[in-house]
Amino acid sequence: MRTAGSAGAAKDVLGKSKVPSTSAAEPGTTTSTSGVYNPRKRAALGDLTNASRTRTAGVLGKHGEKGAEEKDAKLASRTRAGTSGLPTRPAGTQLPARPTTTATRRALRTKNDAPEAMVIDDAPRDSSDKENVNTHAPAERAEVRETKRAKVVEAPPRAKDEGWEDLDKDDIDDPLMVAEYVEEIFAYMRKIEMKCMPNGDYMSMQRDLDWERRGQLVDWLIETHAKFRLLPETLFLALNVVDRFLSLRTISLGKLQLVGVTALFIAAKYEEVLCPSIQNFLYLADGAYTDEEILRAERYMLKVLNFDLSYASPMNFLRRISKADNYDIQTRTVAKYFMEVSLVDHRLLDHPPSLVAAASVWLAREVLERGEWTPTLVHYSTYAESELLGTAEIMLDYCLRPPAHPHFHKKYSSKKFMRASAYVLEWARNTFPNAVITEEDLAVGQWTDDRGESHALEMLRVDLYARHGHPRPAVLPLGSALDSSSLDSESAVLAPLSVYAS
Repeated sequence: MRTAGSAGAAKDVLGKSKVPSTSAAEPGTTTSTSGVYNPRKRAALGDLTNASRTRTAGVLGKHGEKGAEEKDAKLASRTRAGTSGLPTRPAGTQLPARPTTTATRRALRTKNDAPEAMVIDDAPRDSSDKENVNTHAPAERAEVRETKRAKVVEAPPRAKDEGWEDLDKDDIDDPLMVAEYVEEIFAYMRKIEMKCMPNGDYMSMQRDLDWERRGQLVDWLIETHAKFRLLPETLFLALNVVDRFLSLRTISLGKLQLVGVTALFIAAKYEEVLCPSIQNFLYLADGAYTDEEILRAERYMLKVLNFDLSYASPMNFLRRISKADNYDIQTRTVAKYFMEVSLVDHRLLDHPPSLVAAASVWLAREVLERGEWTPTLVHYSTYAESELLGTAEIMLDYCLRPPAHPHFHKKYSSKKFMRASAYVLEWARNTFPNAVITEEDLAVGQWTDDRGESHALEMLRVDLYARHGHPRPAVLPLGSALDSSSLDSESAVLAPLSVYAS
């Protein structure tokens, strides 16, 4: 039977061990089972709570301190009242001390107040789930790694001018070569060349004209241009004005020469430093028109063209490409001959000037055996070899026909132009003897191949794609039709052509 003294002693022991006095312990210490206070590191939440309490106490002042003391007294009395009803233990028995710091109370309150939505189902998984997790997940990650590795292995497509040599750096100190802006200048010219191109099939809207009449006009303008000793740019601009005007207006046959004379007069005023007078043009026209008619036609044609004469001449692109050809004078002269073929042959009307210039240089190098089309030439012309063959085939086909424009042939047979026309015609006939079109072929309107089969004159007889090992594109430009014996019917779509007039 316990005595009151022993019960009181046990009660005092429980009270001291259950709720240690907060005033006896210093901040930052804990009470062990032996009653010794050991220093410990304060928890982060405890630091924050104590700091908040300290700031609050400083703000409340005397009344705040009194309220805090009353709160601590009530808490201590409730603790003693709760422990008085517990069964007593023998004297000398002590329970392990549990510190009731602010951090502990906050942690307990957070655990008890956690929402049910955050409870995770701890039901055990069967072995099949573990197998799925351990086998399929690594396999999926392996597939992802293989996909990424495959993407890294894929190399970007090679540029068509890969390995080109920068030749503009040598002219960086020459202000006349404008090496700093040359790329922008030619990018602008390639942009405007498409805006100033005529309709390649405008003759279908003309009632009194045909391609043969146009060829006669061009041949006469070439003769007039040579007599005046005008710049090459003047001739190209004059023919561009003629074709653009005829693409927009229908004229009679009697006005065709007036359009040609006026176009050459406009081009000379635009390109030349010293323009011939209008009386010189009247003399060459053999008095067929008056000066008033030419001036009136000039105003009308400029109005139809909206006064837009910003034409990108093939000569400008030829000068750019010649830089990559080391300015070879022979290649340049033969290329000029092929460029003027684009003026007399209407099949090249819908080919851009930059393409005409590049194809002319390529074909001139082929005639003179100057070697392959190098990456530097590709860069400065912006055309790969396979992009030039369709245009070059039409130029070569013109050379394989009987001369249809005597003044043009005479011009390039002179010593001034190194007799380029005679040299090219001889080379073409010796290189492709079976592709030559004779006068008899023109008379009957067709030609016969080695197998005795007849073909229309529109069909080209030389396949440069097969000769140089390039695949023929699916759709060919106007005038690029081939002999059916060298072209499968399903490999290309042939554009219809008008019968070539000699």
